[in-house]
Amino acid sequence: MEADAADPQFGEQFLEDMLAQAHEATPMDIPVLANRCAEAFGIDEILIYLTDLQQRWLVPLTDGLPPLDVDASPAGWCYRTVSPRMEESGNGVLCVWLPVVDGAERLGVLGVRTRSLDAVRLRRCRTLAGILAMAIASKRAYSDSFARRARTEPMQLPAEMLRAYLPPRTIGNAHVVSTAVLEPAYEIGGDAFDHSLTQSTLHAAILDAMGHDLASGLTTSVALAGCRNARRAGAGLPDLVETIDQALAQWLPDQYCTGILTQLDLASGVLWWCNCGHPPPLLIRAGHVLEGALERQAQPPMGLPARFSDEARTVHEIALEPGDRVLLYTDGVTESRTAGGGEFGMDRFANSIIRATAAGELAAEALRRLIHSILDGEGSDLRDDATLLLIGWSPPGT
Repeated sequence: MEADAADPQFGEQFLEDMLAQAHEATPMDIPVLANRCAEAFGIDEILIYLTDLQQRWLVPLTDGLPPLDVDASPAGWCYRTVSPRMEESGNGVLCVWLPVVDGAERLGVLGVRTRSLDAVRLRRCRTLAGILAMAIASKRAYSDSFARRARTEPMQLPAEMLRAYLPPRTIGNAHVVSTAVLEPAYEIGGDAFDHSLTQSTLHAAILDAMGHDLASGLTTSVALAGCRNARRAGAGLPDLVETIDQALAQWLPDQYCTGILTQLDLASGVLWWCNCGHPPPLLIRAGHVLEGALERQAQPPMGLPARFSDEARTVHEIALEPGDRVLLYTDGVTESRTAGGGEFGMDRFANSIIRATAAGELAAEALRRLIHSILDGEGSDLRDDATLLLIGWSPPGT
């Protein structure tokens, strides 16, 4: 990175050099690479923080620095809102926090410490944040270093297996998003989610296998593989569910899996779904849960019909309105216990949803707040896996 920052060609040369170096860098070389850029930009220091598994802390990639609270720090505000934030850190030094985002997935933040900041430097730091996001996203799939940084406690084996199969927490574009969370983050046994985006369709699913052990994780993993195998072959929802039915019946005949599998047409907003023995989805419109809007007769869990019935799976359909959100959840959410020993229940769940979505926040942030409100309630106790998946649709022109 030898170019003069005042040279008009510096930006182009910088981008070319950065892409080459990021491609070749090992995961934990990334902070070193970032600070080479800081020197070239005339900036004191650049720090990279990634979110932990439960999105409570921003954890530095540089050793020796403390984590930052997502809910109580300027860096956390940047993460929550995906917006820049500036603060004075003393001795005339400014700290600018920039979001590090891969598509719709929030990875963390970039901290830029400098005594002088102009539009050119800020633009270059934004470019750097984008390049680092791509580098981190591409390398974290095979980097134990990133996985260790993201964990605040040991991971149980069933959870380790299931998380290896999960897609990114959030996917989407300017008009649609699908985002999910799972708890207890380090002890999940049978819950999982899946989502995929094509030019015309969002595919999303939530799964809940019987039990809470390694066999449950194996059941969910087979269901995930069956879902993806059929989807990538162009199967419609009934055939996709049939693929999972047959796979479970053949390979794990003593296991079954409930779930909801969906397809959303991005142009029209038409949502199709199959309910396989699962709690019905919730439709959130204008900050309110529309009671019973997506409640339909559930069919048997996946794995059972292949052995006991030849009945075809039923596909339900509804036209969403711009701004609608659809929430899928597992029963571990509503069956969690409160301080008094009673179940959390649907009424409290609905109230929590309304509070979490009322502020008009990004879908991923609303879901983060929702799961934390459930977990952090007085005396809250999860008796089973609790998974939430939120779909939001806002077509062009809205």
